[in-house]
Amino acid sequence: MDLSLDLGADSAIVPLEAPPRTQRYPRLRYMGSKYRVVPHLAGIFSDLRFDRALDAFSGSGVVAYALKEMGKEVVANDFLTFPSTVARAVVENGSTLLDRHDVEYLLSPNEDGRDFIARTFAGLYFPSEDHAFLDAAWSHVDRLPAYQRDLAIAAMCLAAARKQPRGVFTITDFRYDDGRRNLRTPLRELFVEAVRDLNRAVFDNGRDNRVSCGDALSLDPDGFDLVYFDPPYAPPRDDSDYIKRYHFLEGLSVYWRGLKIMEETATKKIEKRFTPFAYKRTIRHALAELFHRFRNSTIVLSYSSNSVPGQQEVYEALAAEKEHVDVHTIPHRYSFGTHAAAQRRVVDEYIFVGR
Repeated sequence: MDLSLDLGADSAIVPLEAPPRTQRYPRLRYMGSKYRVVPHLAGIFSDLRFDRALDAFSGSGVVAYALKEMGKEVVANDFLTFPSTVARAVVENGSTLLDRHDVEYLLSPNEDGRDFIARTFAGLYFPSEDHAFLDAAWSHVDRLPAYQRDLAIAAMCLAAARKQPRGVFTITDFRYDDGRRNLRTPLRELFVEAVRDLNRAVFDNGRDNRVSCGDALSLDPDGFDLVYFDPPYAPPRDDSDYIKRYHFLEGLSVYWRGLKIMEETATKKIEKRFTPFAYKRTIRHALAELFHRFRNSTIVLSYSSNSVPGQQEVYEALAAEKEHVDVHTIPHRYSFGTHAAAQRRVVDEYIFVGR
Protein backbone atom coordinates (compact mmCIF):
# COMPACT_ATOMS: atom_id res chain seq x y z
CA MET A 1 0.00 0.00 0.00
CA ASP A 2 1.44 3.39 -1.04
CA LEU A 3 1.14 5.71 1.92
CA SER A 4 2.71 8.74 0.31
CA LEU A 5 0.47 11.79 0.42
CA ASP A 6 0.62 14.11 -2.58
CA LEU A 7 -1.16 17.23 -1.43
CA GLY A 8 -0.95 18.67 -4.93
CA ALA A 9 -3.11 15.93 -6.43
CA ASP A 10 -6.09 15.80 -4.14
CA SER A 11 -9.26 14.00 -4.99
CA ALA A 12 -11.74 16.14 -6.86
CA ILE A 13 -14.29 17.88 -4.71
CA VAL A 14 -17.41 19.57 -5.94
CA PRO A 15 -18.72 21.91 -3.22
CA LEU A 16 -22.45 22.24 -3.03
CA GLU A 17 -24.34 25.07 -1.49
CA ALA A 18 -25.09 24.35 2.13
CA PRO A 19 -28.65 23.03 2.46
CA PRO A 20 -31.11 25.96 2.68
CA ARG A 21 -31.93 25.66 6.40
CA THR A 22 -28.25 25.19 7.21
CA GLN A 23 -27.46 28.49 5.50
CA ARG A 24 -29.63 30.17 8.14
CA TYR A 25 -28.25 28.15 11.06
CA PRO A 26 -27.79 30.40 14.15
CA ARG A 27 -24.10 31.25 14.24
CA LEU A 28 -22.14 30.81 17.42
CA ARG A 29 -18.72 32.47 17.36
CA TYR A 30 -16.78 29.30 17.99
CA MET A 31 -13.17 28.25 17.49
CA GLY A 32 -12.90 25.91 14.50
CA SER A 33 -16.57 26.18 13.52
CA LYS A 34 -17.40 24.68 10.14
CA TYR A 35 -19.90 27.19 8.73
CA ARG A 36 -17.65 27.98 5.76
CA VAL A 37 -16.66 24.35 5.16
CA VAL A 38 -20.20 22.95 5.18
CA PRO A 39 -20.70 23.41 1.39
CA HIS A 40 -17.60 21.26 0.76
CA LEU A 41 -18.71 18.68 3.30
CA ALA A 42 -22.17 18.61 1.69
CA GLY A 43 -20.48 17.84 -1.63
CA ILE A 44 -18.50 14.99 -0.05
CA PHE A 45 -21.45 13.58 1.88
CA SER A 46 -23.60 13.58 -1.27
CA ASP A 47 -21.12 11.19 -2.91
CA LEU A 48 -21.22 8.70 -0.04
CA ARG A 49 -23.91 6.11 0.65
CA PHE A 50 -25.02 6.28 4.27
CA ASP A 51 -28.16 6.61 6.31
CA ARG A 52 -27.12 6.86 9.99
CA ALA A 53 -24.34 9.26 10.95
CA LEU A 54 -22.40 10.28 14.04
CA ASP A 55 -20.94 13.77 14.54
CA ALA A 56 -18.65 12.95 17.46
CA PHE A 57 -17.30 16.50 18.08
CA SER A 58 -20.38 18.55 17.23
CA GLY A 59 -19.14 21.97 18.45
CA SER A 60 -21.33 24.67 16.92
CA GLY A 61 -23.68 21.91 15.71
CA VAL A 62 -23.77 23.11 12.10
CA VAL A 63 -22.49 19.86 10.53
CA ALA A 64 -24.90 17.66 12.52
CA TYR A 65 -27.66 20.06 11.51
CA ALA A 66 -26.66 19.84 7.82
CA LEU A 67 -26.75 16.03 8.05
CA LYS A 68 -30.20 16.28 9.59
CA GLU A 69 -31.35 18.50 6.74
CA MET A 70 -29.96 15.93 4.28
CA GLY A 71 -32.46 13.47 5.77
CA LYS A 72 -30.00 11.36 7.74
CA GLU A 73 -30.53 9.89 11.19
CA VAL A 74 -28.02 11.84 13.27
CA VAL A 75 -26.31 11.30 16.60
CA ALA A 76 -24.43 14.41 17.74
CA ASN A 77 -21.99 14.41 20.64
CA ASP A 78 -19.69 16.87 22.35
CA PHE A 79 -17.72 16.57 25.55
CA LEU A 80 -18.83 20.05 26.66
CA THR A 81 -22.34 20.75 27.92
CA PHE A 82 -23.19 23.96 26.10
CA PRO A 83 -22.55 22.64 22.55
CA SER A 84 -24.55 19.52 23.45
CA THR A 85 -27.42 21.70 24.67
CA VAL A 86 -27.41 23.72 21.44
CA ALA A 87 -27.46 20.49 19.41
CA ARG A 88 -30.29 19.06 21.51
CA ALA A 89 -32.31 22.25 20.91
CA VAL A 90 -32.10 22.13 17.10
CA VAL A 91 -30.87 18.66 16.05
CA GLU A 92 -32.64 16.28 18.45
CA ASN A 93 -35.65 18.54 18.95
CA GLY A 94 -37.95 18.40 15.94
CA SER A 95 -40.99 20.47 16.87
CA THR A 96 -40.85 22.23 20.26
CA LEU A 97 -40.54 26.04 20.20
CA LEU A 98 -40.43 28.84 22.73
CA ASP A 99 -43.59 30.90 22.18
CA ARG A 100 -44.32 34.48 23.24
CA HIS A 101 -45.61 33.43 26.65
CA ASP A 102 -42.49 31.35 27.32
CA VAL A 103 -40.23 34.29 26.44
CA GLU A 104 -42.26 36.69 28.61
CA TYR A 105 -41.89 34.20 31.46
CA LEU A 106 -38.12 33.98 30.96
CA LEU A 107 -37.87 37.79 30.89
CA SER A 108 -39.99 38.22 34.03
CA PRO A 109 -38.53 39.25 37.43
CA ASN A 110 -36.24 36.94 39.35
CA GLU A 111 -38.41 34.24 40.91
CA ASP A 112 -36.19 33.17 43.80
CA GLY A 113 -33.75 36.07 44.23
CA ARG A 114 -30.68 34.17 43.10
CA ASP A 115 -27.63 36.31 42.30
CA PHE A 116 -24.74 33.91 41.75
CA ILE A 117 -23.77 35.38 38.37
CA ALA A 118 -24.10 38.98 39.59
CA ARG A 119 -21.89 38.28 42.63
CA THR A 120 -19.32 36.07 40.93
CA PHE A 121 -18.75 38.05 37.74
CA ALA A 122 -19.24 41.61 39.01
CA GLY A 123 -17.04 43.88 36.89
CA LEU A 124 -16.27 41.12 34.37
CA TYR A 125 -17.56 40.61 30.82
CA PHE A 126 -20.99 42.29 31.02
CA PRO A 127 -22.74 45.19 32.80
CA SER A 128 -24.55 44.40 36.05
CA GLU A 129 -27.99 44.51 34.38
CA ASP A 130 -26.91 41.72 32.02
CA HIS A 131 -25.75 39.56 34.93
CA ALA A 132 -29.04 40.25 36.71
CA PHE A 133 -30.95 39.19 33.60
CA LEU A 134 -29.06 35.87 33.41
CA ASP A 135 -29.73 35.15 37.10
CA ALA A 136 -33.41 35.97 36.64
CA ALA A 137 -33.77 33.87 33.49
CA TRP A 138 -32.14 30.91 35.22
CA SER A 139 -34.64 31.24 38.10
CA HIS A 140 -37.27 30.14 35.54
CA VAL A 141 -35.37 27.74 33.30
CA ASP A 142 -35.63 24.60 35.43
CA ARG A 143 -39.43 24.89 35.44
CA LEU A 144 -39.60 24.45 31.66
CA PRO A 145 -40.14 21.14 29.80
CA ALA A 146 -36.97 19.54 28.41
CA TYR A 147 -36.66 20.94 24.87
CA GLN A 148 -37.93 24.39 25.91
CA ARG A 149 -35.29 24.36 28.61
CA ASP A 150 -32.66 23.46 26.00
CA LEU A 151 -33.82 26.27 23.72
CA ALA A 152 -33.72 28.78 26.59
CA ILE A 153 -30.20 27.77 27.67
CA ALA A 154 -29.00 27.70 24.06
CA ALA A 155 -30.42 31.21 23.56
CA MET A 156 -28.64 32.51 26.68
CA CYS A 157 -25.33 31.02 25.49
CA LEU A 158 -25.83 32.36 21.97
CA ALA A 159 -26.62 35.85 23.31
CA ALA A 160 -23.61 35.86 25.65
CA ALA A 161 -21.25 34.68 22.89
CA ARG A 162 -22.57 37.29 20.48
CA LYS A 163 -22.00 40.09 22.99
CA GLN A 164 -18.55 39.03 24.19
CA PRO A 165 -15.70 40.49 22.04
CA ARG A 166 -14.41 37.72 19.71
CA GLY A 167 -16.79 35.33 21.46
CA VAL A 168 -14.14 34.10 23.92
CA PHE A 169 -13.90 34.62 27.67
CA THR A 170 -10.14 34.92 28.01
CA ILE A 171 -10.52 38.70 28.08
CA THR A 172 -12.64 40.76 30.43
CA ASP A 173 -12.51 44.25 28.93
CA PHE A 174 -13.33 46.09 25.70
CA ARG A 175 -9.87 45.97 24.13
CA TYR A 176 -11.37 44.41 21.00
CA ASP A 177 -14.24 46.88 20.69
CA ASP A 178 -14.85 47.06 16.95
CA GLY A 179 -18.04 49.07 17.23
CA ARG A 180 -20.33 46.11 16.72
CA ARG A 181 -23.92 46.68 17.79
CA ASN A 182 -23.96 43.50 19.88
CA LEU A 183 -21.27 44.83 22.25
CA ARG A 184 -23.67 47.46 23.57
CA THR A 185 -27.01 45.71 23.16
CA PRO A 186 -28.59 44.49 26.43
CA LEU A 187 -28.32 40.72 26.82
CA ARG A 188 -32.09 40.37 27.27
CA GLU A 189 -32.54 41.90 23.79
CA LEU A 190 -29.89 39.60 22.29
CA PHE A 191 -31.60 36.70 24.08
CA VAL A 192 -34.92 37.45 22.36
CA GLU A 193 -33.14 37.59 19.00
CA ALA A 194 -31.41 34.29 19.73
CA VAL A 195 -34.74 32.66 20.61
CA ARG A 196 -36.12 33.83 17.26
CA ASP A 197 -33.09 32.40 15.40
CA LEU A 198 -33.26 29.06 17.24
CA ASN A 199 -37.02 28.73 16.78
CA ARG A 200 -36.56 29.19 13.04
CA ALA A 201 -33.96 26.40 13.02
CA VAL A 202 -36.27 23.78 14.57
CA PHE A 203 -37.68 21.26 12.11
CA ASP A 204 -38.52 17.57 11.95
CA ASN A 205 -36.74 15.39 9.37
CA GLY A 206 -38.77 12.34 10.40
CA ARG A 207 -35.79 10.59 11.97
CA ASP A 208 -34.93 9.66 15.55
CA ASN A 209 -32.02 12.06 16.04
CA ARG A 210 -30.14 12.01 19.33
CA VAL A 211 -27.55 14.05 21.21
CA SER A 212 -25.11 12.96 23.90
CA CYS A 213 -22.48 14.70 26.00
CA GLY A 214 -19.29 12.76 26.62
CA ASP A 215 -15.88 11.56 25.48
CA ALA A 216 -15.83 10.51 21.81
CA LEU A 217 -13.63 7.55 22.74
CA SER A 218 -16.37 6.18 25.01
CA LEU A 219 -19.14 6.23 22.37
CA ASP A 220 -20.63 2.95 21.18
CA PRO A 221 -19.22 2.53 17.64
CA ASP A 222 -21.90 0.15 16.40
CA GLY A 223 -24.63 1.07 13.95
CA PHE A 224 -23.12 4.07 12.15
CA ASP A 225 -22.72 4.01 8.37
CA LEU A 226 -20.64 7.20 8.56
CA VAL A 227 -18.80 8.96 11.37
CA TYR A 228 -17.66 12.57 11.12
CA PHE A 229 -14.78 13.75 13.28
CA ASP A 230 -13.82 17.37 13.84
CA PRO A 231 -11.60 17.07 16.91
CA PRO A 232 -9.78 20.02 18.47
CA TYR A 233 -6.77 20.88 16.32
CA ALA A 234 -3.66 20.66 18.50
CA PRO A 235 -1.41 23.55 17.33
CA PRO A 236 2.42 23.34 17.37
CA ARG A 237 2.42 25.85 20.23
CA ASP A 238 -0.24 26.56 22.84
CA ASP A 239 -3.19 24.16 23.09
CA SER A 240 -6.79 23.79 21.95
CA ASP A 241 -8.37 23.99 25.36
CA TYR A 242 -11.98 24.99 24.80
CA ILE A 243 -12.71 25.27 28.53
CA LYS A 244 -10.14 28.08 28.83
CA ARG A 245 -11.88 30.03 26.06
CA TYR A 246 -15.54 29.18 26.67
CA HIS A 247 -15.69 28.57 30.43
CA PHE A 248 -18.42 31.19 30.90
CA LEU A 249 -20.71 29.50 28.36
CA GLU A 250 -20.01 26.06 29.84
CA GLY A 251 -20.83 27.37 33.32
CA LEU A 252 -23.89 29.25 32.11
CA SER A 253 -25.30 26.10 30.50
CA VAL A 254 -25.57 24.43 33.94
CA TYR A 255 -25.60 27.57 36.15
CA TRP A 256 -22.12 26.46 37.33
CA ARG A 257 -23.68 23.53 39.24
CA GLY A 258 -21.08 20.82 39.78
CA LEU A 259 -18.28 23.01 38.39
CA LYS A 260 -15.38 24.47 40.36
CA ILE A 261 -14.44 28.07 39.64
CA MET A 262 -10.72 28.85 39.94
CA GLU A 263 -11.15 31.88 42.17
CA GLU A 264 -7.53 32.96 41.83
CA THR A 265 -7.90 33.56 38.08
CA ALA A 266 -8.77 37.01 36.73
CA THR A 267 -11.34 35.51 34.37
CA LYS A 268 -13.00 33.27 37.01
CA LYS A 269 -12.58 30.28 34.74
CA ILE A 270 -13.54 26.76 35.68
CA GLU A 271 -11.18 23.83 36.01
CA LYS A 272 -10.05 22.19 32.79
CA ARG A 273 -11.61 18.95 31.68
CA PHE A 274 -8.92 16.87 30.03
CA THR A 275 -9.32 15.60 26.51
CA PRO A 276 -6.38 13.94 24.74
CA PHE A 277 -7.34 15.62 21.46
CA ALA A 278 -6.34 19.10 22.68
CA TYR A 279 -2.63 18.48 23.26
CA LYS A 280 0.18 17.58 20.86
CA ARG A 281 1.66 15.09 23.33
CA THR A 282 -1.52 12.98 23.44
CA ILE A 283 -3.39 13.51 20.17
CA ARG A 284 -1.48 10.94 18.08
CA HIS A 285 -2.57 8.06 20.26
CA ALA A 286 -6.09 9.49 20.59
CA LEU A 287 -6.57 9.72 16.80
CA ALA A 288 -5.24 6.18 16.29
CA GLU A 289 -7.60 4.86 18.98
CA LEU A 290 -10.51 6.78 17.46
CA PHE A 291 -9.88 5.45 13.95
CA HIS A 292 -9.60 1.88 15.25
CA ARG A 293 -12.75 2.19 17.36
CA PHE A 294 -14.84 3.32 14.37
CA ARG A 295 -13.02 1.25 11.72
CA ASN A 296 -16.27 -0.41 10.57
CA SER A 297 -17.81 2.92 9.49
CA THR A 298 -16.90 5.32 6.70
CA ILE A 299 -14.73 7.92 8.43
CA VAL A 300 -14.76 11.60 7.41
CA LEU A 301 -12.20 13.70 9.27
CA SER A 302 -11.80 17.49 9.20
CA TYR A 303 -8.25 18.54 9.94
CA SER A 304 -6.13 21.68 9.75
CA SER A 305 -2.75 22.17 8.11
CA ASN A 306 -1.73 24.08 11.25
CA SER A 307 -1.99 21.05 13.52
CA VAL A 308 0.10 18.36 15.16
CA PRO A 309 0.54 15.67 13.87
CA GLY A 310 0.96 16.61 10.22
CA GLN A 311 -1.13 15.46 7.29
CA GLN A 312 1.15 12.55 6.30
CA GLU A 313 0.97 11.09 9.80
CA VAL A 314 -2.81 11.42 9.95
CA TYR A 315 -3.08 9.80 6.52
CA GLU A 316 -0.97 6.84 7.62
CA ALA A 317 -2.98 6.39 10.83
CA LEU A 318 -6.23 6.35 8.90
CA ALA A 319 -4.83 4.11 6.17
CA ALA A 320 -3.88 1.59 8.87
CA GLU A 321 -7.62 1.04 9.44
CA LYS A 322 -9.23 1.84 6.07
CA GLU A 323 -8.47 0.39 2.64
CA HIS A 324 -9.10 3.59 0.66
CA VAL A 325 -8.28 7.07 1.91
CA ASP A 326 -9.00 10.21 -0.10
CA VAL A 327 -7.82 13.68 0.88
CA HIS A 328 -9.49 16.92 -0.12
CA THR A 329 -7.81 20.29 0.44
CA ILE A 330 -9.79 23.47 1.00
CA PRO A 331 -8.08 26.84 1.42
CA HIS A 332 -9.63 28.24 4.56
CA ARG A 333 -9.51 31.35 6.66
CA TYR A 334 -10.75 31.17 10.20
CA SER A 335 -12.80 34.08 11.48
CA PHE A 336 -11.41 33.24 14.91
CA GLY A 337 -7.79 34.02 15.70
CA THR A 338 -5.57 35.31 18.45
CA HIS A 339 -5.55 38.67 16.71
CA ALA A 340 -6.38 40.19 13.34
CA ALA A 341 -2.97 39.50 11.77
CA ALA A 342 -2.46 36.00 13.16
CA GLN A 343 -0.86 33.86 10.43
CA ARG A 344 -2.61 30.72 11.64
CA ARG A 345 -5.95 32.19 10.57
CA VAL A 346 -5.04 31.30 6.95
CA VAL A 347 -4.73 27.54 6.61
CA ASP A 348 -5.64 24.58 4.47
CA GLU A 349 -8.54 22.54 5.73
CA TYR A 350 -8.03 18.86 4.94
CA ILE A 351 -10.95 16.50 4.71
CA PHE A 352 -9.90 12.86 4.91
CA VAL A 353 -12.38 10.23 3.76
CA GLY A 354 -11.58 6.65 4.79
CA ARG A 355 -13.60 3.79 3.30
